[in-house]
Amino acid sequence: MVYTVTFNPALDYVMHRKGPLQPGETNRSSEEQICYGGKGINVSYVLGQLGVESTALGFIAGFTGRELERGVRDMGVRTRFITLPEGMTRINVKLKGETETEINAAGPAIDAASAEALMQAIDELREGDLLILSGSIPASMPADTYAVILERIAGRGISFAVDATGELLLKTLSYGPLLIKPNLAELCELFGVEQITREEIFTYARRLQEQGARNVLISLGPEGAALLSEDGKELFSPAASGKPVNTVGAGDSMLAGFLAEYLSSGDAREALLMGIAAGAATAFSPVLGTGEEIRRIREALK
Repeated sequence: MVYTVTFNPALDYVMHRKGPLQPGETNRSSEEQICYGGKGINVSYVLGQLGVESTALGFIAGFTGRELERGVRDMGVRTRFITLPEGMTRINVKLKGETETEINAAGPAIDAASAEALMQAIDELREGDLLILSGSIPASMPADTYAVILERIAGRGISFAVDATGELLLKTLSYGPLLIKPNLAELCELFGVEQITREEIFTYARRLQEQGARNVLISLGPEGAALLSEDGKELFSPAASGKPVNTVGAGDSMLAGFLAEYLSSGDAREALLMGIAAGAATAFSPVLGTGEEIRRIREALK
């Protein structure tokens, strides 16, 4: 079984507007939609679209939390959320017009008892399971939460993947993640450099592998993606052809696409291509990519 963790999920209220945003004036939208979001939830949805069952773990609160859980289940994702005693699940506002503007809420505080309830749920994972840790840690939780989780599952035959940045990611490497997925900007941040050329990508990826990561998948945006596989292969794929309309969730989709194929076939090259296809399917759509669209793009990739 695959498990994803979303510490701070959200209802994304997306408002589309024709023309520029006018600060200080009444702005009217031409279309609205609500998306049920969070990095781990996005991964679970795309995994499901590719035939991989998962359970989404995390925290919800208040009436917005109840609506988020309902919506996520309607998406076909199995959930096991911890309900917080106070606060409410956040609502993020996305304004889309000539430019995109986002207003992201802070989200509810996670009390110690609720945090321990999540840890106990993770304790129930079994040998052969995969745990996916995505995103940042809320300010109300210890900064070493990822490391605490990995210490609890260490030595139990549970693999894990990490999509995080900075020290949060670096502190997981000694536990041997199956996959990490920094983008190019995050790779620069990890090593304190302003720029990394395409020729240097695998040099830096290998340094992360030497610290414990098994597969290092680096998203290059419109340039595609690079993969240093656990058997040392250096693989690169250009991006799929198409017009991006939505970048939200594209990285999560790439992660899900890669893992869905890798868990099935163990083929790093095919996993890279499926990751590219899944990320593109979301980028070319106003919502998360569907299995049908992912497979169509995968067939078109060389």
